[in-house]
Amino acid sequence: MYSKIDHLATEIGEALLIHNCKLVTVESCTGGWISQAVTSVSGSSNWFDRGFVTYSNEAKQELVGVLADSLEVHGAVSEKVAIEMAIGGLKNSCADIAVSVTGIAGPDGGTPNKPVGTVWIAWANEAGKATAKCYQFDGDRSTIRHETVLKALSGIREFIALKTMKDG
Repeated sequence: MYSKIDHLATEIGEALLIHNCKLVTVESCTGGWISQAVTSVSGSSNWFDRGFVTYSNEAKQELVGVLADSLEVHGAVSEKVAIEMAIGGLKNSCADIAVSVTGIAGPDGGTPNKPVGTVWIAWANEAGKATAKCYQFDGDRSTIRHETVLKALSGIREFIALKTMKDG
């Protein structure tokens, strides 16, 4: 069965190939699902560099250089940390475009300020442009993670399109 995730991953691969770009993923709440989705596309070794699963705060710091201060002040699920994850993914890879995700998939871990389903997704490129967006997904853990992967992939596609418009 060909899912929407498969379709998006294929589109991303085609766009990255056209622009001679490589992708890096930095994932927390999705646990590598985005990397799995893109590497399921035949030929992805031509445009996918690597993926980091930075589930713990220590992994975020050690693997992609998230600052301890950012984690303490803003929390792991924040715009600041999502952007640091994406930028750190670029710095620790040979990629041109990064996506990062950090969120609370549940069923536990939510707070009144950051309820279950709160997810930050960031995209960054080698030119230093970085953007992040907060989402509030409803549903169980599986649904929240699935929606996160869809939004992350859709955002990569849009990020590539913006790069193309500026380059052209």
